[in-house]
Amino acid sequence: MDLILMLEDGTIFEGSSFGSANEVIGEIVFNTGMTGYQEILTDPSYYGQVVTMTYPLIGNYGINKFDYESSKPHVKGLIVREYCKYPSNFRCDKKISEYLEKYEIPGLYGIDTRKLTKILREKGTMRGIITQKEKFDFQANMDQLLTYEIKNAVESVTAREKTVYGDGKKHIALLDYGVKRNIIRELNKRGYQVTVFPADADLSDICQCHPDGIMLSNGPGDPKECKVQIENIRQFMGVYPIFAICLGHQLMALANNGDTEKLKYGHRGCNHPVKDIEKDRTFITSQNHGYTIVSDSIDLTEMEITHININDNTVEGVKFKHLPIFTVQFHPEACPGPQDTGYLFDQFGQMMDDFKKGAYDAKK
Repeated sequence: MDLILMLEDGTIFEGSSFGSANEVIGEIVFNTGMTGYQEILTDPSYYGQVVTMTYPLIGNYGINKFDYESSKPHVKGLIVREYCKYPSNFRCDKKISEYLEKYEIPGLYGIDTRKLTKILREKGTMRGIITQKEKFDFQANMDQLLTYEIKNAVESVTAREKTVYGDGKKHIALLDYGVKRNIIRELNKRGYQVTVFPADADLSDICQCHPDGIMLSNGPGDPKECKVQIENIRQFMGVYPIFAICLGHQLMALANNGDTEKLKYGHRGCNHPVKDIEKDRTFITSQNHGYTIVSDSIDLTEMEITHININDNTVEGVKFKHLPIFTVQFHPEACPGPQDTGYLFDQFGQMMDDFKKGAYDAKK
């Protein structure tokens, strides 16, 4: 079936359908990863977005039962140059087209994804609509596009009830703003029990499980919309050690009178260079976000910047000088992407040990 992608600036692309042929409106973004499309499809941080893969061939290893980052896909649509009709991999359970069709997600292929990516880089992320060619109506579609907004993103993807994963020597309370499963796996792998809480859990909820530390997860949407979460984070500070990733990193800044802003086209992919200032070393990281902390809004009397994005100098990590809290914008759990920064989970473990020994009381 022939499909059309129309951007809010009026640009039109014509291609073909794989997966569902449903009409969808979403924020059009691009991901520069060569692999990892299954993890991308199931990453809750993509809620409300249509993902364009810049690598030209997608679907060649199919979909398997091991690489899900959540229980279902969260993208609104997928755009590729060419999709593989006949995948070949020993773990393959189904074709990507079958997976998209099952969840009624449209796939569009056969368009010039390089041209689309250049438009998004030059003009910034835009809203777009994927619709069937025979139903295309320029003005009606434009009216729909201009009123579309991503709302209630975190509330739409968070866990509905508390759930415990694994057991071990330390107990982590994880606030689910749209958590990827590999964050939980990385904590379990280090011998930590993880209790996942809904995004609106407050200090009284957390205290009931007597954790050794708190993890603030990744997630979708504009961080400034998360007013309940920001207020709750203020309650957690100083009570437990905190490690925050991606959206959690942004919310921690907002909870401390910092500011965030939307990036022109975001950071999405497995190849983003980030410098760890303390180690004086650059790591290749996995990223998926459209917002960043405004560097000038950080209170340098209370916090210090620990990581910087090499490409655009945006803030990729901070830590508090007198409290057991540190944050990163990128994904140390990877999946997809390099696992170079997995050491941060070990750093979190050391922080919890130091907190128990009273190290941070001494720093006050």
